[in-house]
Amino acid sequence: MAKITVYAFGWVPPFARGLVRDLRVRWALAEAGLPYEERLIGAEEQASEGYRRIQPFGQVPAYEEDGLVLFESGAIVLHIAERSEALMPSDPGARARAKSWMFAALNTLEPHVQNLAGIDLFHSKEEWAKLRRPSAVEAVRARLTKLSGWLGGRDYLEDRFTAADLLMTTVLRILRHTELVAEVPALEAYRLRCEARPAFEKALAEHMAPFGANG
Repeated sequence: MAKITVYAFGWVPPFARGLVRDLRVRWALAEAGLPYEERLIGAEEQASEGYRRIQPFGQVPAYEEDGLVLFESGAIVLHIAERSEALMPSDPGARARAKSWMFAALNTLEPHVQNLAGIDLFHSKEEWAKLRRPSAVEAVRARLTKLSGWLGGRDYLEDRFTAADLLMTTVLRILRHTELVAEVPALEAYRLRCEARPAFEKALAEHMAPFGANG
């Protein structure tokens, strides 16, 4: 079996714990039943030339597998999903639709969600942020309303849980400092359903463990 290494931070501020994107990769590996080793990095290694050869932007996660080096959480999750029936259907049409939803999570929802999170978590006291926040909230609400409309009575984005639901759930989690997901019952139920999966619980525990050890 290939040796897999996932690079993650050894410490992040409390507001970021449970949100850093290595969680996505850990969750995908847990769903696929693939063991991995973690490599924890700090600010010094993050800025090093050696790490930039692995992750050009100095972010996490990065992923190594028998000489293959990948970065960007969505690309890594897709790589894992393409060889796991647990994350990607075998039917070509269903696979294509799951990939569409993976891109929707990262391209249609996450930029708006991250914009609001950035305003709230880093700039909330600044005047420009106070002025911009209402429109940022409305942009997120508009996307959430459309997502809820698609889900309707479905348990998942398509006929069953896929890597698309994994990514979408991690995007919705970014809004945990607000009530925006909770105020849409279908989305809150969807988030909780996905987070109740044993693989998510395992991944979250492994993601959080270094922060407890490192204060």
